Amino acid sequence: MNITTIGMDLAKNVFALHGVDERGNSVLRKSLRREQVEPFFARLLPCVVAMEACGSAHFWARKLQSLGHTVRLIAPQFVKPYVKGNKHDAADAAAICEAASRPSMRFVSVKTADMQAVLALHRVRNGMIKARTAQANQLRGLLAEFGVAIPQGMARLMSQVKILLSHDDNGLPPLMRDLTQRLLSHLQVLDRQVQEIDNQIKQLARQSQACRILEQVPGIGPITATALVATVGGSINEFKNGRQLAAFLGLVPRQHSSGGKERLLGISKRGDGYLRRLLIHGARSVLFHTLRKPERTSTWLAQLASRRNSNVACVAQANKTARIVWAMLAHNQEFRYDLAACSTQAIPV
Repeated sequence: MNITTIGMDLAKNVFALHGVDERGNSVLRKSLRREQVEPFFARLLPCVVAMEACGSAHFWARKLQSLGHTVRLIAPQFVKPYVKGNKHDAADAAAICEAASRPSMRFVSVKTADMQAVLALHRVRNGMIKARTAQANQLRGLLAEFGVAIPQGMARLMSQVKILLSHDDNGLPPLMRDLTQRLLSHLQVLDRQVQEIDNQIKQLARQSQACRILEQVPGIGPITATALVATVGGSINEFKNGRQLAAFLGLVPRQHSSGGKERLLGISKRGDGYLRRLLIHGARSVLFHTLRKPERTSTWLAQLASRRNSNVACVAQANKTARIVWAMLAHNQEFRYDLAACSTQAIPV
């Protein structure tokens, strides 16, 4: 079979394949079990294999690339318009194959195993922070039912609860005392695990040359630097300019234009929400330190914050940070304060 393009619908056990030749005629419709996928593609001549960028897509992409095939990952929202008829595995595979043949289709770059490991570390850290916050709020709320008011803050909560448990006349029933001790122990375990992951991320940032360069940018620390390098570090050349990277992260206005009249709405919020949140939090820190010093009130960011909402200024600074990141990674340059000052008429932070 002279197969040029194969669309593969990924699953846990059963994979649907749809292949076409150079004329676009269907020459392959097949379902494979998981253990049959690798032997099948090992016997096949090198061709283009398209898949949705979903769970396990990067693993299979690396596996098929090692067999000599060209892998193209497509975002699921770009495949949906090509689905014909009802929703089933064969139709999804045909839609993936059709979408991959479009000349204007945008593809997702394949991540290495190390990049996925770093991103997994970030996801675990984010989940533990959410669990720690939920545990702290639960402990604070339960103690409030017994008349114990604890100020905000994780450190204050732990210290106040320790002092509360050290006194025998705290007014808590024995059952509540044991429950509070158990919740406090769980909270301390979560906090210790978050600190260990933070130290591991800092160690990874020190070992990476790209991360050390990105940490020179105001508003970027080890966490943001490692997340940026793991997400876009290997595919930075696929972005033509800094605005494309900012659009990829959802930091540009969303349009709803018609009839020649442009209507710009809020930011599009496309792409990786975790990475966008890190950039905006870093921009918020830059804005805070800029407004604290009187000699910096004439900077671009301070002037923007004076006439617009502070959240708008933070998003604008995050957009600028994304453009700076693209320039540094694409041209392999370090951060230069003189260029930043000339481009925005701002004093470096």
